[in-house]
Amino acid sequence: MTITATHAGDTPVNVSGDTPVNVSDDTPVNVSGWLPVMASQQPDALSVAVAKKGGGYTRITAGELDAMCDRAAHALTAAGVTKGMRTVLMVTPSPEFFAITFALFKLGAVPVMVDPGMGIKNLGQCLAEAEPEAFIGVPKAHIARLLFRWARRTLRVHVTVGPKVFWGGHRYERLVSAAPETALEVEASEPEGLAAILFTSGSTGVPKGVLYTHAMFTAQIDSLRTAFGIEPGEVDLSTFPLFALFGPALGMASVVPEMDASRPGASDPKKLIGAIHDFECTNMFASPALVNLIGRYAEDHAVEMPSLRRVISAGAPASVASLERLTRHLDADAEILTPYGATESLPTTRIGSREILEETGEKTSTGAGVCVGVPVEGMEVAVIGITDEAIDTWNDDLRVPTGTIGELVVKGPVVSRAYFKREESTRLAKIACTDGSFRHRMGDVGYLDDQGRVWMCGRKAHRVELDGETLFTIPCEAIFNAHEAVFRTALVGVEGAGNEPGKKQAVLCVELEEGKKPSAALTEELLALGQAHDHTRQITTVLYHPSFPVDVRHNAKIFREKLTVWAQKQSR
Repeated sequence: MTITATHAGDTPVNVSGDTPVNVSDDTPVNVSGWLPVMASQQPDALSVAVAKKGGGYTRITAGELDAMCDRAAHALTAAGVTKGMRTVLMVTPSPEFFAITFALFKLGAVPVMVDPGMGIKNLGQCLAEAEPEAFIGVPKAHIARLLFRWARRTLRVHVTVGPKVFWGGHRYERLVSAAPETALEVEASEPEGLAAILFTSGSTGVPKGVLYTHAMFTAQIDSLRTAFGIEPGEVDLSTFPLFALFGPALGMASVVPEMDASRPGASDPKKLIGAIHDFECTNMFASPALVNLIGRYAEDHAVEMPSLRRVISAGAPASVASLERLTRHLDADAEILTPYGATESLPTTRIGSREILEETGEKTSTGAGVCVGVPVEGMEVAVIGITDEAIDTWNDDLRVPTGTIGELVVKGPVVSRAYFKREESTRLAKIACTDGSFRHRMGDVGYLDDQGRVWMCGRKAHRVELDGETLFTIPCEAIFNAHEAVFRTALVGVEGAGNEPGKKQAVLCVELEEGKKPSAALTEELLALGQAHDHTRQITTVLYHPSFPVDVRHNAKIFREKLTVWAQKQSR
């Protein structure tokens, strides 16, 4: 079965050689082209507000941000950054982060975005693959670059952003102070030209560099605007820096609060809610960890957030309990949206908390998977049979019947065509179509229901194959997550467990709610829950883990590979 959403428009733009996206004649191809547009339309409107250490915010208007971008572009040109140059950017959320990022786009350079929290080894491998020629970062980033010899063979331009310089190279502040205050034209960009390389989080393997074209960014802006109803003049509390960059193109002010973006789960909810109140934020992008954190704080302190129209939560499924908790402290017309997507395809589907709380959440709790809604406009979702092998050519016979769990495959204008210098990974993830287009394999399993909604059942790589049965993480874990003492669970497969070499056993790893402790009685209760459902009866081993390893970007994706190694040792 295939589900497609489309919309009409006047001017089609070819995106990745595939589905047309509708934009107006004056839509900038280069994302930095939105800055002068907004500066001319609303020069005095707030564009960016960034929390300062010690309190307060640095506020930047649309006109000021446009001027900052021009000065940054002049400064980077003086440093030797040119069109097409792959440039690593490791700058903390700050006014400079916004100015430099848009300046790189304006110059036609190619920003290389990596998550510092992915680990030193992965960082080194990613930067070696990217073969960057320029490195722009804070002093700590440069120290790490020198210490671990990141991309030493290819780097030739170095720019330090910050008050101190620990080595030679260019100091950004000096370059900016000497830069002329004249506007620069946006470098002419082809829609299919390379705009950026964004590395995946690596939650199921080595991070891969996703190739973003200018047309992809344009399509994403169009999709975010239409799918979520974002309007000019709104204010966004941006807890994820990359999402904050979409604000200027959407005519929405981006407020970057005081928090460690790499550890959102450790944020101070009082400060985040304070920023929502101070700026009367209408939108908030928050990981499931933050949805849980803010909701709990609001519940404990009876805090209301009436200005919020919507909360967008992505990165991993948010629990029904956390959605219900936070919803109680929002305006009656507000909603928490939980879109589905990935670095390679975002957004893909859309669903809101009303539908989840009124219908699909109950089904999720009994093992139906997580409903992620219907495809956003312009996107198509299909479900095919599960295989770990490459599929070179698309065939309609690959589809499985409605309601059958299979691998999720997507097609549309926000879908990336390839990974950077990873031909085998690209071959495993992409399926060529006879008309010259392609489909992307999301790496997730799920199914389509008779209403055309997509239900997600977990990562394909995390499925546990037993004798005669395959267990999927989300449907299984939901059964045990319903216990009041459980914070979250993770299903893993352990080799040779139970003195049966060569066989795999399903093991449930459990992280308890704060204050709860493991006990034999609790284990019996959890196993009884499993025995009450057909799809969890083969889970007979429970292991308690003090704190699951999770990704730094959202603090929500569980590193089941690490848990598998841990469980293997515990089961011996």
